[in-house]
Amino acid sequence: MAKTKPIYTIIDVETTGRGNKITEISIFKYDGKNVVDEFTSLVNPEALIPDYITALTGIDNAMVANAPTFSEISEQVLSITENAIFVAHNVNFDYNVIRNEFKALDINFTRRKLCTVRLSRTLFPGFRSYSLGKLCHSLHIDLVDRHRARGDAEATVTLFEKILAHEQSNLAITSFMKKTSKESVLPPHLESQVFHNIPNAPGIYYFKNKKGKIIYVGKAINLKKRVLGHFYNKSEKELNLCRETADIDFELSGSDLIARLMEDAAIKHHFPIYNQAAKRTPKPYAIFSYEDRGGVIHLAFNTLKATPNPLQIFHSIRDCRVYLEQLCEQFELCPKYCHLQESVWICSHYKITNCKGICKGEESLVSYNERVQLAMEYITNSNQNIVLKEKGRHAQEEAFILIKNGTYLGYGFVDVSEQVLNTHELEPFLISQKDTMDVRGILRKVLMQKTSSIQEKTISN
Repeated sequence: MAKTKPIYTIIDVETTGRGNKITEISIFKYDGKNVVDEFTSLVNPEALIPDYITALTGIDNAMVANAPTFSEISEQVLSITENAIFVAHNVNFDYNVIRNEFKALDINFTRRKLCTVRLSRTLFPGFRSYSLGKLCHSLHIDLVDRHRARGDAEATVTLFEKILAHEQSNLAITSFMKKTSKESVLPPHLESQVFHNIPNAPGIYYFKNKKGKIIYVGKAINLKKRVLGHFYNKSEKELNLCRETADIDFELSGSDLIARLMEDAAIKHHFPIYNQAAKRTPKPYAIFSYEDRGGVIHLAFNTLKATPNPLQIFHSIRDCRVYLEQLCEQFELCPKYCHLQESVWICSHYKITNCKGICKGEESLVSYNERVQLAMEYITNSNQNIVLKEKGRHAQEEAFILIKNGTYLGYGFVDVSEQVLNTHELEPFLISQKDTMDVRGILRKVLMQKTSSIQEKTISN
């Protein structure tokens, strides 16, 4: 039986930019030799088209006012793409935009995909840019009506003809179409080998654009798995991030904790555009103590600016409350006098039930205040010289995090053959870092939880 030749639909969409609602779509059905069908239409996005999009595409709100909505053309799009391979220049963008439009209609849109950017990088190596405009110029392809769906789609048809005519096209397309292949999800401008070189190990990774600028920093216990997760994520932010990604670099950490510290430092150093949330400076809060008219010592929290003699500093109210809850449970303190419950005569905390009754008059003031003093000493003693030991980046290495006088100094890696007896001998291996509110939050949670993967050691001077 003769093998059925594949049918391709070569597609381009124009969108509103933010929100990525379709404003124009063009689909050429191609049998490998000829265009056998075409569907092109303006689309009413049912959303405003920003001025910068109009400047780029020439499509404005008036042009699409009387155009059909995507719902009204959905059957035509389904019909022309049925049983065909979805082809586009940067296929993940066009494919996911269309799939999201169908998703809004409760229709599952699934097609096999080919990316002409990735195929071109494989079959026509060496060009400085693989954007449609510059690639067409390099390959002497006429491109009329740039940034209009039909013009771009028609040029992509010609590009795809050149791809099919290449002597290695069958091998490249077969490789890309394999179910186990990651080619269809990789960013269009990212070389396959760059992704394959990323290890399945803890560390941080850097997404870089064509100019080599870092645009995103992340951390992971499994670098390759986490990086791949970005490519499967269909959110608008992730799609835009992947469109800009041309290279990925990484640094091994040996452990999740050091990866978190490395990530925080890298974000604050590079200020990547796609790490906006992580760049916000949190408002600091602090725990302090005071004695009321009845002689009861309270532990309370407020903004750092309004806190007299802070005992411990945090970067959120939630962290203050979590820390105070732990102190209450550990030292049998009263939630009312730790300001975890306000405007109550006696405590009735849903979680903390070991109060000895100071709020009911069932415990002496002296006894209760003694335990508060112990809790305050505990807080003070937590600000000491500490080494946190972590796994190294390989079997012959150990990692450490150094805290001195309550200040985070950084982390480092030491060969297991080295004999280290005190903190001074760690200093040559130390990678110095800044002590920030975010770092304190990361380390405090570890010290409070005392997770089994961390060995704590108080260093004597």
